[in-house]
Amino acid sequence: MPWNEPGKGSGNGQKDPWNKGSSQPPDLDEVFAKLQRKLKGVFGGNSGGSGNRGGGSGGGGFAGFGIIAVIAVLLWILVTTPHVVDQAERGVVTRFGEFVRVTEPGLKFTWPAPIERMYKVNVSSVRSVSNDGTMLTSDENIIAVAYSVQYQVVDPMAYLFQVRNPEEVLSLSAESALREVVGANKLNFILETGRGAIGSETRQLLQSMLDRYATGISISNFNLGDVTPPAQVKAAFDDVIKADKDRQSFINEAQAYANEVVPEARGQAARILEEAQGYKATVTAEATGSAERFMLQLGAYRQAPEVTRDRLYLDSIEGVLATNRKLLLDVNSDGNIFYLPLSGADNTAAPLPPLRSAANTGTSASSGGSNNAADAARLRGREGR
Repeated sequence: MPWNEPGKGSGNGQKDPWNKGSSQPPDLDEVFAKLQRKLKGVFGGNSGGSGNRGGGSGGGGFAGFGIIAVIAVLLWILVTTPHVVDQAERGVVTRFGEFVRVTEPGLKFTWPAPIERMYKVNVSSVRSVSNDGTMLTSDENIIAVAYSVQYQVVDPMAYLFQVRNPEEVLSLSAESALREVVGANKLNFILETGRGAIGSETRQLLQSMLDRYATGISISNFNLGDVTPPAQVKAAFDDVIKADKDRQSFINEAQAYANEVVPEARGQAARILEEAQGYKATVTAEATGSAERFMLQLGAYRQAPEVTRDRLYLDSIEGVLATNRKLLLDVNSDGNIFYLPLSGADNTAAPLPPLRSAANTGTSASSGGSNNAADAARLRGREGR
């Protein structure tokens, strides 16, 4: 007979495999109670009867919570103790809120929080703060000025703990320094040529203020932006700026012309001086030579006056006749007159025709021949003398 045949109950020795000796479903309260006792057993509690709950369950629960606390503390130490400081950063360590040290880049360890804390500050990046405002000049004019400040952190401890808000302190100090510098200068200077000087002076004044406040900030650059005059006089100031540009243009042109003319004039002056020096040297040398020659002639004259006088006479005559055309005639001849051309300046000119005497035009050729021989002899005698 099947085990689940109708009419057959447990009294006949048959058992329902799903019921396990009971025809009632399991109790949920009992299931949860068993689960609770198992959890207590895991944490050291006693899963026995109620008579033992007062002693064993309390000690076991305390031990379980202690283990959990130890694990939590270990995890907290692992999380808060190691620190990685980047190359561009510096680590500022405090112990119970008091500054202790500044760490270099790398892997660093501290006591777990809240015993020690580390604050990382970037000291390599260049930061910037910009602002603008209206300011009063020394000649009581109002101008609108825009500016920007570039800075770096050089002292991480001072940057974190000496002032409450370093950026705000920097902004207010920059405005104050710029107002002081602008208030000491006139409007024309600020608008035309004083921008660079004002920026440099403001940077120095701002750095001194930040050093007094111990902010740990170093100013890299102070840039002066747009500087505009009041709207009522803007057109007039535009004309002034244009006139200044024209003036500078004329100055540049004049300087270029001077650079071109002055070197040329200096070269001409140097050439004239060199020519004068050369002329001076020539004249001096000629004068010295003439003086020496005269002294030599004087010495020779003192030794032989007659000879020296004749020689000087002949040299003078030779010098005079060397530049003139000469013609030698025999005026005492009875026959034909012959001429003898000597050296002179015009020897290349055409020869002169022979001169004849009017009284001897009819003389025979024989007499002419004898006269020519006599004239030649006289000429040779004169040349010998």
